[in-house]
Amino acid sequence: MTEAILLVGGQGTRLRPLTSHIPKPLLPVAGVPFLTHQLARAAAAGVTRIVFATSYLAELFEEEFGDGSRLGLELEYVVEETALGTGGAIRNATERLRSAPGEPVLVFNGDILSGVDIAALRDGHRASGADVTLHLKRVADPRAFGLVPTDAEGRVQAFLEKPQTPEEITTDQINAGCYVFTRSVLDRIPAGRVVSVERETFPELLASGAHVRGVVDDAYWLDLGTPAAFVQGSADLVRGKVTSPALPGPVGDALVLPGARVHPSAVLSGGTVVAAGALVGEGAVVEGSVLLAGAEIAPRASLHRSVVGRHARVGEGCVLDSVVIGDAARVAEGNELPPGLRIACGAHLPAHGVRISASPVPCTAQGIAHSGVPHASSAAH
Repeated sequence: MTEAILLVGGQGTRLRPLTSHIPKPLLPVAGVPFLTHQLARAAAAGVTRIVFATSYLAELFEEEFGDGSRLGLELEYVVEETALGTGGAIRNATERLRSAPGEPVLVFNGDILSGVDIAALRDGHRASGADVTLHLKRVADPRAFGLVPTDAEGRVQAFLEKPQTPEEITTDQINAGCYVFTRSVLDRIPAGRVVSVERETFPELLASGAHVRGVVDDAYWLDLGTPAAFVQGSADLVRGKVTSPALPGPVGDALVLPGARVHPSAVLSGGTVVAAGALVGEGAVVEGSVLLAGAEIAPRASLHRSVVGRHARVGEGCVLDSVVIGDAARVAEGNELPPGLRIACGAHLPAHGVRISASPVPCTAQGIAHSGVPHASSAAH
């Protein structure tokens, strides 16, 4: 298997505002664009040529990776002009493949961090004579995923999309978003129209009697589609819970990239990443967080499992817990931001503007009388 198709067309809406100006697969994870980790692992498994199936902000992929030569790969880019679904995107990219009909082709999603053994997946596919081999993962709560039950020999029995009731949960095995197709099977996907590989292609293959094989393993697996998962995946790479040939530094409690400045009294832990040009001030505590290029953390701020966007600033004494700060946003001193908040790109929070405890300074709002009733001049407006 020397060729692959990489699906990177999604808009990453669940990660906004982080994906407002950059596609999800290009977000920095453990110090480099996420796809760098995936491309390095594919190359290590013997893949030499990859066709990108792109759509949202498509031009940025080629700007980042070029022809792929610096990664030891040959890269080609196919732009999906209108939404074609997963199967349609695969079929669109298939036109650029050079593999012979009987050769295996890797197909994988651009937002999954996985430790699956790609070479073993390919070798098992060849040995079994399967038409398609799917990587499957067992999860504790499979309700948000497509279920894929298999028999004792690993043959897939059905494809059950996102069960709605407990009775529909017949297995804890889910589609993990990585496949090996025999090239001729890819050519059977209808061209030029919307196709769902999960709802149409795979069920039709089963119905036709094709050999659809599922491989379940206990390798690391994480869908990076949410801010919490994005932060976790980055931290897990930094701490070595999942390995990558592309990690730009040693495994440890924090990764500080060249050009970043961290005050000697600041404390970094939990797999924190400090990107080039970022600044961490005196006495700041940053745990399991991602500080993107040019981010500034003022003295004595405290961050836990949060993301601070490019050239954003977090003011002195702020406390952030599982928060996303968009690019160029400003969070002035004394703010306490609870879990789940997302601050839009370019937004400004005033000093002590958001708190979960009493503010140490009085409110400075104008136009309110001591009785709590607006002044007449204010009421008139």
